[in-house]
This record gives sequence, C-alpha cells and structure tokens, in this order.
Amino acid sequence: MTARTLSRCASVDSSDPLLERILIDNISKGTQSSERNLESRQLNGMLDQVSSPVKREVVSSVRARPHLQPKGNKLKLTSKDNLPPQKMEAWNNNVEIDVESEKLEKDREKPVRSKRVVTIQPRSLLSGLAYCVSSCGMILVNKYVLSSYHFNAGISLMLYQNFVAVVVVSTLSFLGVITTEPLTWRLIKVWLPVNVIFVGMLITSMFSLKCINVAMVTVLKNATNVIIAVGDMYLFNKHHDNRVWAALFLMIISAISGGLTDLSFHAIGYTWQFINCFLTASYSLTLRRVMDTAKHVTNSGELNEFSMVLLNNTLSLPLGMLLVFVFDEVNYLSTTPLLRLPTFWLVTTLSGFLGLAISFASMWFLHQTGATTYSLMGSLNKIPLSVAGILLFKVPTSLENSASIFFGLLAGVLFATAKIRERSQS
Repeated sequence: MTARTLSRCASVDSSDPLLERILIDNISKGTQSSERNLESRQLNGMLDQVSSPVKREVVSSVRARPHLQPKGNKLKLTSKDNLPPQKMEAWNNNVEIDVESEKLEKDREKPVRSKRVVTIQPRSLLSGLAYCVSSCGMILVNKYVLSSYHFNAGISLMLYQNFVAVVVVSTLSFLGVITTEPLTWRLIKVWLPVNVIFVGMLITSMFSLKCINVAMVTVLKNATNVIIAVGDMYLFNKHHDNRVWAALFLMIISAISGGLTDLSFHAIGYTWQFINCFLTASYSLTLRRVMDTAKHVTNSGELNEFSMVLLNNTLSLPLGMLLVFVFDEVNYLSTTPLLRLPTFWLVTTLSGFLGLAISFASMWFLHQTGATTYSLMGSLNKIPLSVAGILLFKVPTSLENSASIFFGLLAGVLFATAKIRERSQS
C-alpha cells in the first residue's frame, strides 16, 4: 500500500478524503461552467430565433393585439372578423413555416447528442474499469505479499513501493508528461509534520492488513469517516445533515457486529486498524490547514495532485529507512530467503506500479464521469473487493459475519449518497 496514490492515502481501501475532494471540486466547477455555457448558447439561440423577420412580426403582433392567443403549435385568431382573409392566410403561413423550422432544428440536434453519448461512454467504462482494477489489485497484492509470502517487514515493503513511485513520477515530470513543483526547503518544512502522520498511516495499514482479512479491514475503515465527521464539526464548524449521521451510525454498528462475529479475530490487528483510522482522519484534517500554507511557498502559488504525491513519497523515504532500523527489520531482511526469489520482487514491484496507477486512473475516471459517479463507484468498489478477499485467501466466515460485512458495505454506499446530496444542497 502506498502513499503515492491520489485517490487513496495509502490506506488499505479508502480514499484520501481531502485529495478526493480537491478533484471533485475541480470537476464540479468545470461542470457548472459547461452548464452555464450551454444555457447561454441555448438562450442566444432563442434570441436569434425571435429576432428573425418572421418571428419578430409574430411577437410584435401578439403584443399589439391581445385578441390573439396561442393554441397548440400555431397561433390562431380568436375572432376572424378583426383581420382580412388575405392577411390571416399570410399570418398562418408564416407561423407554419416558423414551427416547421423549429422542428428541423430539433431533429438536427438529436443525432449530434446521440453521437456524443456514443463517444463518451466507452471512455467512461474503460476509465472506471481501470480505477476498479488498480484499486482492488493494489490491496489484494499487498495482502498476498504480507500473508501468502509471510513477509514480516511491512515498513520495508512500504519503503520500496514509495521508492518506485518517486522514480516513476520524477521520470514523468522530467519527460514533461506531468507537472510537479520543485521540492524547496521552505515547502519541505511546511509539509514535514503532515508527512510524519502520513508515514504512520501507511505503516499501521500494513500491520493491520497482515493480521485481518480484507473484508473486515474494509468495514473497519468506515470508522475513519466517523472521526473525520466529528473533526469537521469541532475544528471547522461544519455540520452534517441527519442522513450522513444515520449512515455513520450504521457504520459503527456494522464494525462492532463484524468484530464480534469475526472467526479469525486478531486483537493486535484490530488495534493497528483503529490506530490507522485515527491517523488517516488526522492526516485529512491536518492537511486542509497545511495545504493553504504550502501553496504560498511554491513557485507557482499552486500545489497540484502530482506534486503532493511526489512530496509525500520523497519525504517518506528517509523516515521509512529510520523506522526500518527502529523496528529491527534489517536483521529479518538479511536472513529471509524471499529477497532471492525473482517472483517476490516482481510482485512487490507490481504493487508499487498499481499504487501509482490509482492516481492516474482516479483522475481519468473523475474527468470522464463526474463527482457523483466517482463517489458512488468508490463505495461500490468495496463490494467485489471484499468478496474477492474472502474467496482468494479462503477466509473462514459465518452467516452472521457475512451479514455484518454486507451491512457495513451498504452503510458505506448510503454514506456516499448522503454526502453527494449534502454537497448538492450546499
């Protein structure tokens, strides 16, 4: 699990609430601008139609003669005695021509709209598939390395994944594919405190994933949303509606019932997971304040998503190397035979690329669809992830535990829809 991801703050299965919100806000602004332009074009078209010679005559005549009333698609006289037959016939002919021209314009617009849907839909499906595969694959590969290979150096795994991310992002920036801010000492000083929380979040997610099955980790991660909601209320004076709190209450109930019915309950793993939830929420809440300060110390005055990915992963390398010695992973690495297996290196390198792929896939999917679809997909994506985690790793489960997991996943979907409705109302 890695921090270089854009939509995931390298926690096991949840998105980075802040970075995700940044992307969603950007897309929402672009969507609103497009809608305003479309309304403007439609209004201009209506004005052009009214300003045509035939319509100008029709409109002025209706205003000047209150005895004329619209009926259906044609304007007819309420009294035939007020106009001569010749003028009345010319009037009806002009109105018929005008109505037919409107129908022709609508018919011309229909194939254009249908063509747009055909060109966008495959890209949306492809981007959504890329997002689902990369996010699910990242978690499952990490679980495979930690559990199937019995790799007991989670910090070293995180360190290697972050190193892969730094190399790839730096290479893309050098080639001009993406744009990143230079890492200055002023920026590093501002960002270092939040990066310490970030590294702690990564490490605890590795420790919990090794001990707990993927489905229960997914359900327990919902506690992060509860902590963030409470932090929003007390730190930023942001209040949520009743639907959001109801969904959060369901998340708490599902986490408790899931833990009580978990046949493979691991006390240490649950402890690491709850610490991870607290650190993830702290990272999100702290980053909101740090980002405003960080933007003032950059050369461009902005800090895009890829700059944050590069900054977080670069700063995590020296701190990660220090923690490798603190947790005495050096002795384990020097004796384990896994480092001599080419397949092990292939899998761990794949996990690094998958973590970085989530960044690109998230941005692509969000730009192709929108904030609503992106948020819902993030919640619905946990359902196949949980099922795959149970089946692939042969997790012992019961009917009660499966119901608790499904209940927690459903609560996550309800929370996403409640947040979308709350965002649209605000």
